[in-house]
Amino acid sequence: MEYEGILLGMGNPLLDISAVIDQDFLNKYDIKPNNAILAEGKHLPMYEEMTSKYSVEFIAGGATQNSIRVAQWMLQIPGATSYMGSIGKDKFGEEMKKNAKDAGVKVHYYEDESPTGTCAVCVLDGERSLVANLSAANCYKVDHLKKPENWALVEKAKYFYIAGFFLTVSPESIQLVAEHAASNNKVFSMNLSAPFICEFFKDQQEKVLPYMDFVFGNETEARTFSRVHGWETDNVEEIALKISQWPKASGTHKRITVITQGADPVVVAEDGKVKLFPVIPLPKEKLVDTNGAGDAFVGGFLAQLVQEKPIADCVKAGCYASNVIIQRPGCTYPEKPDF
Repeated sequence: MEYEGILLGMGNPLLDISAVIDQDFLNKYDIKPNNAILAEGKHLPMYEEMTSKYSVEFIAGGATQNSIRVAQWMLQIPGATSYMGSIGKDKFGEEMKKNAKDAGVKVHYYEDESPTGTCAVCVLDGERSLVANLSAANCYKVDHLKKPENWALVEKAKYFYIAGFFLTVSPESIQLVAEHAASNNKVFSMNLSAPFICEFFKDQQEKVLPYMDFVFGNETEARTFSRVHGWETDNVEEIALKISQWPKASGTHKRITVITQGADPVVVAEDGKVKLFPVIPLPKEKLVDTNGAGDAFVGGFLAQLVQEKPIADCVKAGCYASNVIIQRPGCTYPEKPDF
């Protein structure tokens, strides 16, 4: 099988500014644990404060980019993955390019005049809360995607993954790729990504949902999705099932919903049935931070999916990858996987 460029991701490339902070800091900036939000005016001073007050690490991030990097790492096949998004023409942007190159991901970045986007990763007791200042990432344009050298990546890929976060930036780009996937019998997948996406970008999300062959998410996002759609259930298994039964644009692939629940089993809904897969237990003292755990799960899962492995193997690989990532700061990994 030809693996070159088999998996393409599109999203918001962000540089993670990660630090272990304290409850006062969370209170000051009105940040809830285990959440992901877009920065508002009141959050802007926090990036400077984190850097001066706490010991920070700068790690290349962005949800989709994390998943693609992890899939690339798990596959260990040079050039199997590619990625598009928008960065700035600055030091952080250069850092991002270098990181992608080192990871073996083929990147076609759009380079904007604004600064490269950043994401504050506030870690407390191992749980992470994310505050993203998209900046350049917010400037991705569908015209970049339509350029022949970039559209060639779409033509080449057989699997697509886009985090829900990209719905706030370029729904047009997502729609183009989704329609291409449907008309060419390719596999298109997305992530619910955050409660605010399910709630405030509901229309954009609903428009592209019929094209999704795989829907990923965590339990909080699934419950928000249920509430927003008036389903009146908090039962994650039931919600996963309902999402999998949402009408589809193309009948080629059935939809499979995959919901992670932290230390609780992974919920997989397909063909009107739900299966539960236990995760690898991790003693609390080994947990560094949960930043990138969900992204890593998707990366591991996709690495098996593109090899046409059964769903159980995909979940197992996802659990392996996230187990590795939560024992390290940010979405980072050792040189070689041991899967």
